[in-house]
Formats: sequence, structure tokens, C-alpha cells
Amino acid sequence: MKLVIHGKNIEITDAIREYVHQKIEKAVSHFQNITNEVDVHLSVARNPRISPKQAAEVTIFANGSVIRAEESSENLYASIDLVADKIARQLRKYKERKQDKKTQAQPTNEVVVPQPVVADLIGDRTPELPQEVVRTKYFSMPPMTVEEALEQLQLVGHDFYMFRNAESGEINVIYERNHGGYGVIQPRNNNGHTHHTNGKNGKVAVNMVMPEKSHSR
Repeated sequence: MKLVIHGKNIEITDAIREYVHQKIEKAVSHFQNITNEVDVHLSVARNPRISPKQAAEVTIFANGSVIRAEESSENLYASIDLVADKIARQLRKYKERKQDKKTQAQPTNEVVVPQPVVADLIGDRTPELPQEVVRTKYFSMPPMTVEEALEQLQLVGHDFYMFRNAESGEINVIYERNHGGYGVIQPRNNNGHTHHTNGKNGKVAVNMVMPEKSHSR
């Protein structure tokens, strides 16, 4: 198993490195057969308005899936403890889901009838971009179904997940809705079809997806 440690606004000392190895390796020890690489990102916020300031983020690449956990506190070692416990729970859930899929004869996913397309997601608001890019991430994007993307969204713990739709080959975004359920954003060209977007002139279609019962939070 490959374990990589990164630091932002912090020096990764031998003591910190040893503690990360001890805690994270223990957390994933029962899942090494499905774990390919573990990426640990430690950071300290310099902005006095950010609290708690010391964060530990763990990203695990497991057989084509990405599992992520993040915790913050006023003490870096406490943050490492918290994120180690959290990533262990995430791995346990991931393994249980894989086992459940093998035993299920029929899929239980339910997709509701697509809702009317939202023509303008911005309205009268003025779009604003951040003044600077604070972090850039690169990751592989193998084709997957909406159901698989929903599972990934729940594993990484974000509000949204970008993926390549296996059916259309397009880049889609699945996201958690404020009022429950999940939505899927798909590119759409001017003729109304949700496949084969027409570049920057394409519009956006929004569909609603209901999660599996076993996946609900």
C-alpha cells in the first residue's frame, strides 16, 4: 500500500510522519486488499477567521473508487485521530456495499421521472469567481452509471461529484439537494437533447435521482 503525505503551511516532521503512518495504516489494515493508494493532506489555516485551524484529509483510491474523509480541530494530532476513525468507517461502508451488490439479484435503485428542465440556473444573480485558485485536483474519470456516481458521492463526502456518464460519454455532475434527494446536471444542446453537448453554447438539464434505501443518510 502506497501512503503519500502532503503539507500546507506546515512542516511534515518525522514525528508527524510517524504518527500519520501509525494511525492511518491501522485504520486501513483490514482493507489493504482493496486499497491501492492513500493520500494524506495536512494543513494549517493562516486566516484568523478560520476555526478550527488544523485539518487532516485522507483520500483513498480503492479498486477504481475514491473514498475521502476530512476532520479539523485545534490540534493536528487530534485531527489525525478523528480522520483515521472516519476513514475506517467509510471503508467499512464501502466494503459492505460491495458485498451487498454481490448478493442482490435485482437492483433496487429508483429513478423518478425527470423534472422540467431549468433553463436558467443563475437567474438575476451575477456569477462570481474566486480571486485565486487555492487548490487544484486531478483525478481519473472512468465511465460510470448514475447509480455508481451516487455511491461515489456518498463515499467522498462532498456536496457534488463530477463523472463521465457511461451511457452518453458526457461529463455529468450529481449533487445533493437541499430539500432531500439528489440531482444530476447534464449538458444539453439547443435542440433539447441531453446528449452531445454543443460546447459553450450548451444548456443544462437537471434530473432528480432518488438514492437507494441502504445509501440514505
